Amino acid sequence: MTADKSPSPWWSAARRADIKPFLAARSAITRAARAWFDEQGFTEVETAILQVSPGNETHLHAPRVELAGPNGGDVPRYLRTSPEFACKKLLAAGETKIFEFARVFRDRERGRLHLPEFTMLEWYRANAAYDAVMADAVVLIAHAAQATGIGQFTFRGRAADPFAEPELLTVAQAFERFAGIDMLATVVDGEGDRTKLATATGTKVRITTDDTWSDIFSKILVEFVEPNLGQGRLTLLYEYPIPEAALARVASTDPRVAERFEVYACGVELANGFGELTDASEQRRRFTLAMDEKQRRYGERYPLDEDFLAAVACMPEASGVALGFDRLVMLASGATSVDQVVWTPPE
Repeated sequence: MTADKSPSPWWSAARRADIKPFLAARSAITRAARAWFDEQGFTEVETAILQVSPGNETHLHAPRVELAGPNGGDVPRYLRTSPEFACKKLLAAGETKIFEFARVFRDRERGRLHLPEFTMLEWYRANAAYDAVMADAVVLIAHAAQATGIGQFTFRGRAADPFAEPELLTVAQAFERFAGIDMLATVVDGEGDRTKLATATGTKVRITTDDTWSDIFSKILVEFVEPNLGQGRLTLLYEYPIPEAALARVASTDPRVAERFEVYACGVELANGFGELTDASEQRRRFTLAMDEKQRRYGERYPLDEDFLAAVACMPEASGVALGFDRLVMLASGATSVDQVVWTPPE
């Protein structure tokens, strides 16, 4: 007879006792983060989960719900993948320094680092360059480690000192160092040249005829670059190529790159930040292209939030960061999976 290897329910007393220290660490980190934001003069906000559009990125998938409309018809809404749209509307309304512990949702994602419902810690500074929020992220991560008393982060055999001076690395430098590819040579007139990148990649990764420039870029990033980031200390990977700009503005120093960065520790992506785009026409263009690709690849598209696009045109210059709070707690508490650091893991 084969023994049942499935874990006990998360609410069983024995299993709860095992993860109780991780949950205590979560509470300590939450308090430390709120105290730091308060010291910096931020206002904590609480924005709506149900949205007209959950976000307009090709590979992000959101649960959809139907609400009963006032005239008896169904009104479609989505569970947000980020509070970004709502927070930027608040910037347009006059808020200058805001943060939110936001419950967000990502369909088709599950694993040791992924939950379908999780907490995103997101913050914005109006009239601030994006290196200011890069510095915020580094300080906040150190405060999390200080709150738990952990000396270093560890994950899957990798270690990083959260108190050490972080490594600053452009995406172009990372591709050259870890994959031997001149990535920026494949960005021409603001677009990714698929043929050039495929040729430069050679046989390093498997490329299919259906792969776009962005697909090839992502494969190289995941297989060659990310495993080498956040080794021994945090890595700030910045100046993403313009085809991967998302909601970031073009860098003034090089039109081939955007003011976008990500923070890594132990090969784990912790945060994603932008010098925010305030050109509504350009944002609409990017969203439309992303939704066209989503339609081609997945057979669906999300509506554009016209209210958000109108707010973008009224926004002040700003920078913002989205930090995966559960992942930060996992590393700062010594847990090995995000399931261990949430109060009610998915059934």
